[in-house]
Amino acid sequence: MGSHPINLALRFLLEIAALLALGVWGWQKSEGWLRPLLAFGIPVVAAVLWATFRVPGDPGAAPVAVPGILRLIFELGLFALATWSLYSVQAVILAWIFGTIVVVHYIFSSDRILWLLKQ
Repeated sequence: MGSHPINLALRFLLEIAALLALGVWGWQKSEGWLRPLLAFGIPVVAAVLWATFRVPGDPGAAPVAVPGILRLIFELGLFALATWSLYSVQAVILAWIFGTIVVVHYIFSSDRILWLLKQ
């Protein structure tokens, strides 16, 4: 089910939402010249890391191949950080909604999780 087109679309939307959440956190928690730097810099760094450290055989190229368990930890960490970011900027309901959708996504991605753990 993890490779079902609807689940893949949900995963993509979660990735975009996570980057937006990190950007909002950077904007809300800083001032002056640091505000735009963090608001744009944090999501860019996260996106570059997301695209760089990949498991061979997962969709897309793997510029830096990592074991599946490390990729899974990275993904869960990024989504957890995004959830915390929303909570930290007082978007508590959004944080709960986002976190719940992430959990549901990973429940429906159990085949991918097992695949990652075997890599």
